[in-house]
Amino acid sequence: MGCGWLGLALARSLAAAGHVVLGTTTTPENIAGMEAAGIQAHLLRLGPDFNASSEALLMRLLKAADVLVLNVPPRAAAAGAYPTLLRPVHRAVAKAGTPHVLFVSSTSVYPDEPRVMREADAISTRDAASDVLRAEGHFVPRYGQWKSTVVRLGGLIGPDRSPGRFLAGRRDLGQGNAPVNLVHLTDVVGVLSAIIQHKVWGHTFNVCAEQHPLRQDFYPAAAQYLKLEAPTFKQETAKGGKTIDSSLVRSLLPYQFQHDDVLGALAHC
Repeated sequence: MGCGWLGLALARSLAAAGHVVLGTTTTPENIAGMEAAGIQAHLLRLGPDFNASSEALLMRLLKAADVLVLNVPPRAAAAGAYPTLLRPVHRAVAKAGTPHVLFVSSTSVYPDEPRVMREADAISTRDAASDVLRAEGHFVPRYGQWKSTVVRLGGLIGPDRSPGRFLAGRRDLGQGNAPVNLVHLTDVVGVLSAIIQHKVWGHTFNVCAEQHPLRQDFYPAAAQYLKLEAPTFKQETAKGGKTIDSSLVRSLLPYQFQHDDVLGALAHC
């Protein structure tokens, strides 16, 4: 559910591996490309456009699915409204009896403090302060109705999303001493596919590259790689922000990350 930049790449990979893939998009122009990739494409919008026919379609898709990959980004909702946006999906999952939910979340759930962040540093509950944590909590079953895994992704990079463009040409930026927490599209697709293939349910995982260069080192190098104007950073002595630890997913999932060296990954963006 949600065949955007990441969702479409995952759906293509699963379809190519022989899975039957039902995919939703909010953009009619995406339908033809999805079908060409072997995806059974459907137009479905949450929010104000969600009506009785939308609910009927969602129920039909969920009853046919063994796994729901829920990949609706928080930016699809107004501030504070992300859990509300996803509530119809939660109700439909419970009603349809969908066996498994793979919830695509974000490492933005962690506070921006200069320390290592592990999965236990942010707990998904239905009454959490964070919109994303509350949304996660909707899909962590209280009564064992389904099995779920939550995947908290670092900043996404990959084809058509080169980090060299993120800050190019900007001046006097802050948090130069903060580490970057990025992950390449190839590794995200690999992790999500491996969770489904190996039935690794009942976990929350951070998914991030193992190397965390400082922003003041990484982003100028990334811009220069594209021959763009390098950003500049303020001279700061304070420690930077959080470092995402992804050791849990590496210890439990039989997947080998391809792009732990984020500078080396620039050639693949």
